[in-house]
Amino acid sequence: MICIVQARMSSKRFPGKTMKSLVKKTLLQRVLNRIEFSKKIDKIIVATSTSKKDDQIEKFCIKNNYTIYRSNLNNVVKRFEGTINKFNIKDFIRISADSPLLDTKIIDQAINIYKKKKPDIVTNVFPRTFPKGQSVEIINSNIFLKFSKKITSKECKEHITKYFYKNHKKFNIINFTFKKKIKDINLSIDTKKDFQNIEKIIKYMNDKNISLKNIIKIRKKIDLQ
Repeated sequence: MICIVQARMSSKRFPGKTMKSLVKKTLLQRVLNRIEFSKKIDKIIVATSTSKKDDQIEKFCIKNNYTIYRSNLNNVVKRFEGTINKFNIKDFIRISADSPLLDTKIIDQAINIYKKKKPDIVTNVFPRTFPKGQSVEIINSNIFLKFSKKITSKECKEHITKYFYKNHKKFNIINFTFKKKIKDINLSIDTKKDFQNIEKIIKYMNDKNISLKNIIKIRKKIDLQ
């Protein structure tokens, strides 16, 4: 399975967060390291923009031997089209670069479902039962490319699966859920405060690759503002 990591420096709420140091590693490095724990991921591609601000992401990827693809900043659909076509991708898993605590078991669970059921999309956000920062989506590339030209709204160009969820009756979408509904817990980094909270969790867990259940236990133990 190919994993496409969506990354940029121009976050509206927290600019530059992707390359900020998060306990001795950049946020992007932490996301990529978590993904690398999966034995079911064959290749990771970082998809970023051609904006000068994202030159820093390219330099990091080249230095650390990660494959990178650069295209349109605001039209993320176009960026994914280019990535799919350049690397001849049959299907892909989409991960956001704001998820440094992503549980690898969730990635593997999604891949197992996708390979067994062969749907158009496997997701855990339609509806969401997992916390933010644990979002996983696998998409059939042929389906994505077939309908990508129909994606015209600004919102759907930026959030590439929204079109498919809005028109879900047209597609075979499988959503898997978490036993406990903890969707209100935030384990992603959208703001400086999120960054500080995640930093506390990483320090407490001693930088180990632990499960979502244990991360939630740690989160309850420490004082997050």
